[in-house]
Amino acid sequence: MMRKHILPLLLLCSMMTWSSCEDSYPGAPKKSADETEEASVAKAVSKTNDMQVYVHFMPWFETNESNGGTWGYHWTMKNCDPNVVDQDGRRQIASHYYPLTGPYASGDEAILDYQCLLMKYSGVDGVMVDWYGVNSDNTVAKHKSNTEALARAIAKAGLKMAVVYEDNALADASDKVGQARLDMRYLAETFFNKDYYAKADGQPLLLVFGPQQLLTGKDWYRTFAILKNKPTFLCLNGHSGRANNGGYTNAEGEYSWVNASPNYGVAKDFKMYIGGVMPGFHDYYKEGGAGDGYTTYDAENGALFRRQLDAAKNAGLKWLQISTWNDYGEGTTIEPTLEYGYKYLVELQKFTGVSYQQAELELVYRWYQLRITAPTDPRVKAAYQALASLQVEKAKDILK
Repeated sequence: MMRKHILPLLLLCSMMTWSSCEDSYPGAPKKSADETEEASVAKAVSKTNDMQVYVHFMPWFETNESNGGTWGYHWTMKNCDPNVVDQDGRRQIASHYYPLTGPYASGDEAILDYQCLLMKYSGVDGVMVDWYGVNSDNTVAKHKSNTEALARAIAKAGLKMAVVYEDNALADASDKVGQARLDMRYLAETFFNKDYYAKADGQPLLLVFGPQQLLTGKDWYRTFAILKNKPTFLCLNGHSGRANNGGYTNAEGEYSWVNASPNYGVAKDFKMYIGGVMPGFHDYYKEGGAGDGYTTYDAENGALFRRQLDAAKNAGLKWLQISTWNDYGEGTTIEPTLEYGYKYLVELQKFTGVSYQQAELELVYRWYQLRITAPTDPRVKAAYQALASLQVEKAKDILK
């Protein structure tokens, strides 16, 4: 199993404990009596494949402009400098793949709107965002703030969002359950009650990358006891026994992660199971001075991706998570890059059964280029609204 090289860097912040049922707490979102979600003109995309397709999303990228003059670790690792630009205009980043947009900040509204529109026109239903807890805005990345920005873009585009909780961020907490309860309370007040938040069996869907720190059923029971309604809870494949033990059953199922040959025969053992698809795996850890790295899985020019999509479909799965949208360090990206273009999104268009093709994805990129070169141009807002409401021809006319 591949693990993310992030924990030592995340624990730069002091961990806070909380175990009561108070109405407010440090880091709580501000409330207002008339709080409403931003109105959206977005329309749902029609698909012939009714499988719920989500992409695993990393909100941990920072540029020198978003991070006080210093590029974030996930573009630099230990030895890359994005301020170094080659003769082709490409910055030096810690990845074998280069985003079509160039390296970006995960909290940037323009990039988030672009990413969400690409997902929409690929038949993706939403994102499963990697989340490190309520204290995760730090010198590595503004994880918490970036996730909130992502949520706003998701709502505006008419997509869905679920959280993948990184409980490994609890490693240095003096009261792991207390901190986890703080995190759950924040999620419930900030995301779980929103229309855009993904639901399964009528409850918010929550995944955990593990568990790695909370290893008893009693701990998870205590964690969820702070909530009015327990979320539908899924663990990493092979890890549900860490949440379901000692007479407590907290996890309804599992999800598959970065497996070249997944065994979906195990899905029948769970109330809910989410399949996994990856395009390949080609990490930059060794080159970036961040460890020895993991086994490389050749993308086979897209054949591995197609084979895994077919496996999930043949297994009759109802949910699927693509790993990943944008983990550049591990080389599991499907968002457009200079190396493979729109290849994986076109494959998703075919798989999900939308009526769109690469031309619509290129139109979204044209919109993004206008957004960054002329942000105050009235065509930016008009074209976005046209794209979000699936008025493709109108968007084309606007962007001429």
